[in-house]
Amino acid sequence: MPFVKVNIKEIIEEKRNSDLKFREAWDNSRTEYRLLGELIKLRKEQGLTQKKLAEKTGKKQQVISQIEKHEKSPTLKTLCRLADALNVDIRFVPR
Repeated sequence: MPFVKVNIKEIIEEKRNSDLKFREAWDNSRTEYRLLGELIKLRKEQGLTQKKLAEKTGKKQQVISQIEKHEKSPTLKTLCRLADALNVDIRFVPR
C-alpha cells in the first residue's frame, strides 16, 4: 500500500477555521508547547541533564522527562522550581 502525502499544516488550519472548540484547544496548546520547548532549550544550553535538573528541583528524573515529553503538565509550583533551577524568571508579556 503506497503512502499518501499529507499536508498536516493545511489540515490543522482547515480544522481551526471550521471548528471553534478545536481552534481554542489548538491555540491553547501552542503556548504550552512553546514554554516547554524553551525550558528544554535552557536546560540543554546550561549543560544540565534531566537528572541534574531533577536534583536541583527536588523532583525525580522521570518527572522531568514526562514534563519534557508533554506526558505530564507541571504544577505552578513545579514550574517555578524549574525556573529557579534554570536561573530564569517567568513573565507575562503582551503579545
